[in-house]
Amino acid sequence: MESSAAVGAATGHQWEGAYPEGIDWRADIEQYPLGDMLDRAVADYPDRYACEFLGKRLTYGQIGNLVARTAKGLQTMGVTKGTHVGLFLPNTPYSIIFYYAILKCGGVVVNFNPLYADAEIRKMIGEADVEFMVTLDLAILYEKLVPMLEETGLKRIIMCRMAGVLPFPKSLLFPYVRAKELARVPRDDRHVWFAKLIDNDGVQTPVDISTSDLAVLQFTGGTTGIPKAAMLTHGNLSANVEQCVLWFLGAKRGEESILGVLPMFHVFAMTVVMNLGIRFAAEIILLPRFDLKTTIKAIHKQRPSLFPAVPTIYTAINNFPDLDKYDISSLRMCFSGGAPLPVEVKQTFETRTGCKLVEGYGLSETSPVASANPLFGRNKAGSIGVPVPGTVTELISLEDRETPVPLGERGEVCLSGPQVMSGYWNRPDETAETLKDGRLHTGDVGYMDEEGYTYIVDRIKDLILAGGYNVYPRNVEEAIYQHPDVAECVVAGVTDAYRGQTVKAFITLQPGKTMDLEALSAFLQDKLSPIEIPKLLELRDELPKTMVGKLNRKALVDEEAARAEAKEAAAG
Repeated sequence: MESSAAVGAATGHQWEGAYPEGIDWRADIEQYPLGDMLDRAVADYPDRYACEFLGKRLTYGQIGNLVARTAKGLQTMGVTKGTHVGLFLPNTPYSIIFYYAILKCGGVVVNFNPLYADAEIRKMIGEADVEFMVTLDLAILYEKLVPMLEETGLKRIIMCRMAGVLPFPKSLLFPYVRAKELARVPRDDRHVWFAKLIDNDGVQTPVDISTSDLAVLQFTGGTTGIPKAAMLTHGNLSANVEQCVLWFLGAKRGEESILGVLPMFHVFAMTVVMNLGIRFAAEIILLPRFDLKTTIKAIHKQRPSLFPAVPTIYTAINNFPDLDKYDISSLRMCFSGGAPLPVEVKQTFETRTGCKLVEGYGLSETSPVASANPLFGRNKAGSIGVPVPGTVTELISLEDRETPVPLGERGEVCLSGPQVMSGYWNRPDETAETLKDGRLHTGDVGYMDEEGYTYIVDRIKDLILAGGYNVYPRNVEEAIYQHPDVAECVVAGVTDAYRGQTVKAFITLQPGKTMDLEALSAFLQDKLSPIEIPKLLELRDELPKTMVGKLNRKALVDEEAARAEAKEAAAG
């Protein structure tokens, strides 16, 4: 029998010989306006449940009606083709409704993490030219946004009642039981309530939308302050959905359910939970946040078949002592992304649950899925798998950033395919640096084996991946430097068994000053999100520097790695 390596060489790409039966790397990848995907699901399955949230269920027919009325309301309010609308929401049905309504108006969705600190929100609103923002009537969210009406170009805030997406009788009780948690919203023309917005017939003015039109601005990595906004078109996002459909071989349209515990403002969940869920006409089981016991109970009761998550969630499930008391046999396909998946976590999860868990790889710039291990086929633990259909992975010389390196040799992972972004919003220099010669330069170092499986071994970027979230060291450092007692600081990611990486701060203090981790955390509470605040602190008399006098982050990272290796060796 001919080897897979030989088959790959004969077909032109190393990985084609390793492709599982039933998936064609050369398949035509359909592209379309994303609103069309929702319309098809609504037309074909109007009575099928589209989402479930804390006991409230909405059918595809109901979701379609709400999206249409929301789109009409947005148009009346002034949202036209190219208008940037921010979503400042945790997981709720509003996330789905507004996402598709904005896109059907020709508007551009700008995803915001509600945990961001005020300064980050302010910068991102300005960076992305956001005119309107959607949020809930919870004080913890609204109070972050209301100052932005004065401090940025934000024109209006659309207010959605939390009680409006709760089942009876929770919907009646919530305003009374949780009264202290609700925002006090002035009655003026800068605030628009959802109920008023959708008080219309749902017949919107037609908008001509093409696959090349911008759909989403997704903030992504960088170590120079504020993240950059990747421009994802309707074609990019719909292509990635279709690539996932091909990959999830065996999933049946109109018969699946998908657990949405990942926040949908994150690019992974946006595509692999929400958009893929709509494409499959699946019921999307939404949880507002990750809580271990709540998640396991949801699997036991709601019976999802698909479960995309990050490694920290699978680790938590592995370590749940009462897992055997719950029936999680409904899970058929679990997909890990957002951070490297430790081999032990994968193996333990599969042993304890009986569900196949595969690792994928991608970036905000690739909508995000670029490669994955097959769900049904050769699965290599520790690798990020093979490129999904229509995608090319190349390992390029770290020296000249142009020449492909031989199989087995390390190079920069570069990608091309229909899901690759069109560039960074208002960042021509960064776009030119990242998109070169038809390739997206990821900043990750890896190698490819003879069967076309890629392994990530290092990161060119200093980006920290903590629990699936991007943390930008310089952003954290700038916040720490605001403390008057700090002389110098370096922030780096260090290995963490649960989160993949965690944030550590190395600090030197002004003479005669003292500090501990608790005091640093308290100081940073209003400057950084919880995921960004360092979980480790090391005070030093001096920090390593390069020959030209720059603080040397790499030296500190190497020290940490050596320390971890020595500790592991001592443990036997």
